[in-house]
Amino acid sequence: MAAIIAKDLTIAYDQHVIMHDVSFEINEADIFIIMGGSGCGKSTLLSVLTGLKKPNKGSIIFDGIDFWPGSPEQRDEAMRRAGILYQSGALWTSMTLAENIALPMRLYTKRSEDEIQKLVSYKLDLVGLTGFEDYYPSEISGGMKKRAGLARALSLDPKIVFFDEPSAGLDPISSKNLDELIVEIKENLHTTVVMVTHELPSLLSVGTNSIFIDAQQKMVTARGAPKDLYNNPPNDAVRHFLTRGEK
Repeated sequence: MAAIIAKDLTIAYDQHVIMHDVSFEINEADIFIIMGGSGCGKSTLLSVLTGLKKPNKGSIIFDGIDFWPGSPEQRDEAMRRAGILYQSGALWTSMTLAENIALPMRLYTKRSEDEIQKLVSYKLDLVGLTGFEDYYPSEISGGMKKRAGLARALSLDPKIVFFDEPSAGLDPISSKNLDELIVEIKENLHTTVVMVTHELPSLLSVGTNSIFIDAQQKMVTARGAPKDLYNNPPNDAVRHFLTRGEK
């Protein structure tokens, strides 16, 4: 079943068209990769998928709800069934890790404080940060910040988790560890993952499905499992993107 359906999207800033005639489906339990070169509009598309930017044309069906022309309240309700991990982790620097993860629960649920504390410990355990409840973001490494950000993204038990360049700024080992964690979370929690990335090791190792956005044509020119596209690239742009650095 489809977790997200995008139909005939056109996305633009004023008169500058970013992409047009974009349609795809993200199936439940996918690790779906949005890939393409710099400036192709990957992060902008992510903003559309999460209800932060309205497309100039087309529709987004999210968990059975059409974002547009749905009301802001409907979009907010739908997005509470999703989590987002931003590039920087986007943790509140004045809050401990436990306070960061507890915040969405306090805002959007009626759980008791005791229940919240137990869930915070569980979420931190999921990402390998047991014992770091009282640490502040400034006291932990970049890789740990990403893990803490993921724990917060999982705080409301989302059906879908969005990742915006999750490996950005990480060393190869931390990046590989985060990839493994994403796969583990997806398998254990049966969560659908949507990931924007240009990192070849990540997208080839974890992706189960994908689209490729061509910056020149401003549209999707390939779709399928990243490994399949790597082995049988349908056009030169995909071949260049997926084999860059190879001789």
